[in-house]
Amino acid sequence: MAQTENRLEAETRTEFGKGAARRIRRADKIPAVLYGHGEAPVHVSLPGHATMLALKNVNALLTIVLEGKEQLALAKDVQRDPIKPFIEHVDLVIVRRGEKVTVDVPVHIEGEAAPETVVTLENASLQVEAEATNIPELFTVHVDDLEAGSQILAKEVELPAGTTLLADEELLIVNITQQISEEALEAELAEAEAEAGIEHEESDEEAAEREEAEGEESEGEGDSDGEESDSDEG
Repeated sequence: MAQTENRLEAETRTEFGKGAARRIRRADKIPAVLYGHGEAPVHVSLPGHATMLALKNVNALLTIVLEGKEQLALAKDVQRDPIKPFIEHVDLVIVRRGEKVTVDVPVHIEGEAAPETVVTLENASLQVEAEATNIPELFTVHVDDLEAGSQILAKEVELPAGTTLLADEELLIVNITQQISEEALEAELAEAEAEAGIEHEESDEEAAEREEAEGEESEGEGDSDGEESDSDEG
């Protein structure tokens, strides 16, 4: 399924710098720059809420409306605040209907692999070439009943018509391995901790179990000594 177009009403921006950007964001707008196809960069501000909703989808196709004229664009770079939930700046690249663009499309796993297996998504996206107005939202790979040792490579991912794989065909996308038992996992963890020199304090329960085991071992040795003594006397 291709992305839907998102219509955003833009305004020409004449103020620049950090102070101007803060004022724009306080007005619930987002500073952005629109460029590409040999056009001079145009600095604009976008509606904050509508832009954040549109950019929730990867490779969202945007219709930028500026002074009554429409321009198709893709978000080339989205700068987000590392703490607060807002966008600081957007770089928009102009696209034309029918032209091909290079994009990274997310990979989604569906289905349940065979019991006691672990499904690992080794690469979460695939680089492809697609029409700017028909970019797939995601690629779905099915793992139903696949056994441990199964792998899905990039060349095995089903692509829609008009989309060309650019990533390495042998790129590992999904890897299915045997689930490790709890005992084996604990043994690996203990071995790794021992190699790292990590020591744990003995719990009361572990101490009680150790003392009980030592007591049983001691009793066994005593019984053995007694049997040998009786044999000697005889």
